[in-house]
Amino acid sequence: MSNRKSLVMRGVAECVKEDELDKLLSKKDNPNAYIGFEPSGLLHAGSLVPMLKCRELIEAGFEVTVLLADWHGYINDKLGGSWENLNAGVEYQRQMFTIFCPGVKFRTASELVGEEGYWEMVLRVSKASSLKRMRRALSIMGRDESDGDKDMSKFFYPAMQATDIYALDVDLALGGMDQRHAHMLARDAADKLKLPKPVALHTPLLGSLSGPGRMDTDAKMSKSDPNGTLLIHDNKKVLTKKLSKAYCPLERQGNPVLDIWQHLLEPALGQIIIERPEKFGGDLNFKSYDNLESDYLSGSLHPLDLKNGTAAALFQLVKPLQDSCLSQPKNYETLLSAIQ
Repeated sequence: MSNRKSLVMRGVAECVKEDELDKLLSKKDNPNAYIGFEPSGLLHAGSLVPMLKCRELIEAGFEVTVLLADWHGYINDKLGGSWENLNAGVEYQRQMFTIFCPGVKFRTASELVGEEGYWEMVLRVSKASSLKRMRRALSIMGRDESDGDKDMSKFFYPAMQATDIYALDVDLALGGMDQRHAHMLARDAADKLKLPKPVALHTPLLGSLSGPGRMDTDAKMSKSDPNGTLLIHDNKKVLTKKLSKAYCPLERQGNPVLDIWQHLLEPALGQIIIERPEKFGGDLNFKSYDNLESDYLSGSLHPLDLKNGTAAALFQLVKPLQDSCLSQPKNYETLLSAIQ
């Protein structure tokens, strides 16, 4: 595997399809990639996983566009449906992406929906898809399939997401595994509409700190579960407190703390240092994530040391984002007021 492809594939949960990715990389030096982000509140550690992949795609030669999906957030009832709040959310995300992923380009959904042919394509995608398929795709919004029955606009969301991909002339669509339905819809509709079909790249989802099956959070890290979520604005003390209570069994599957190291911290920081007081032996350095996992599962690394070291490393990663909000607080403070 070439170094370029290795970088694109590093840490991904799924690529649809890998042979199409090979053709894309062989034909284009600077392919187009995109990811969509709703303005829905403060970012958390799980948000950083696909943002990190944006950084890696840029390094691999991609031109990456972040769609700041204000209209999608409006449809999904984010931030009270207030356009003042949604606009603040858009600018907050633009600010955070600029710090974490220098080199990305930005478009807003408001810009796209005003372009000629956009709504015609939404109808064409809808014509190429069944209501059953659209209903199933509502999960991309974090919604139940029945939610569309209360608000017809919900069914426009998947068709709009597919249209966004075509409107941006995307070669590769990036998202977490929770966006798979939308990307498969876009690929299937592209076949029927005789449009170029995007490669779909899916990153893993960080698990809730509450653990599988606890507090009805047998799923991804989410702002709806405050105790199970590590916000990028949490200070080191708060991160340490939250992680001290995290579900962290002596096994790999379903371990959210090891998830954070494997999918975010090790690839983002390029090193694994578990901070530890000198009286307990000082800091621990690991050559790779596999070494960290092995030592933890064998009992050589104490759970509290792992959790405290995770808090310190995560704080190191998010501090530049926090510093940006301290120096330019307007968008962050507006957003904070909107969600309180």
